[in-house]
Amino acid sequence: MNLLGIGSRINHTEFGLGVVTNVTSKHYWVTFIENGLETIDIDSEFEVIESVEDEVDTISFFEVESTLRTILKQWSDISEIIPIADKWKGGKLILEPKDTNLASKEIEIDSFFHKIVMVRDRIRVMEQKINSSKLDNQDKVNLQQYITRIYGSLTTFNVLFKIKEHQFTGEKSK
Repeated sequence: MNLLGIGSRINHTEFGLGVVTNVTSKHYWVTFIENGLETIDIDSEFEVIESVEDEVDTISFFEVESTLRTILKQWSDISEIIPIADKWKGGKLILEPKDTNLASKEIEIDSFFHKIVMVRDRIRVMEQKINSSKLDNQDKVNLQQYITRIYGSLTTFNVLFKIKEHQFTGEKSK
């Protein structure tokens, strides 16, 4: 099957006469005279009135961008923006020593939260690198158990996350 190029004219049984204005790996974007812009499957039934032979990218910019974003998210230590729970925004974390002669320490909670998110993201990257490594399966399982325990130790900080899916999860009780 030859792909139609942009500018090809077709007659579709449902939408009528139209011109191909974009092509993706699965769809033609066609501007129809009476029905406006519609996307139709590449393998749809229609009559080709005039075929424009052209170099056609079979993937859209959106698909490239989405794929690249997924790859970067999975394989780099670039982190997405994770929101802090609204009740903690602008707050402070105050550490007070037992010895009253010593000074307390105040940390902006947003800064502390950012560091927790960075730790979480780096653990995830380490987990992915372990899973894709040439280690034997038993070594991978052993290392994965350590990572699961690390996540479990960090669940204390889940109260800071606005969205539950961003939180740490450790071993589930059986």
